[in-house]
Amino acid sequence: MAKKSKIVAQKKREKLVAQYAERRAELKAIMKCPTASLDERMEASRKLSRLPRDSSPVRLRNRDQVDWRPPGIVDHAGVTRALFRERARG
Repeated sequence: MAKKSKIVAQKKREKLVAQYAERRAELKAIMKCPTASLDERMEASRKLSRLPRDSSPVRLRNRDQVDWRPPGIVDHAGVTRALFRERARG
């Protein structure tokens, strides 16, 4: 079982990612737009950097859905490899 503080931090990050997803997508689209002026792209970059760090989806961690452990997640099952083997053995 993961520490309670890690679980709370992960849930906070998930909430922030969902909250800022649309805004981040808009700013990134402006930055990638070839027709946008340099000033517009720089302003979008500044606004993006002012958003909370934890609102970036990169900061999320794949965790086990049962006990929230981080390493060795089996994607289609959503659990760690150790728990997956234990359940497979039956």
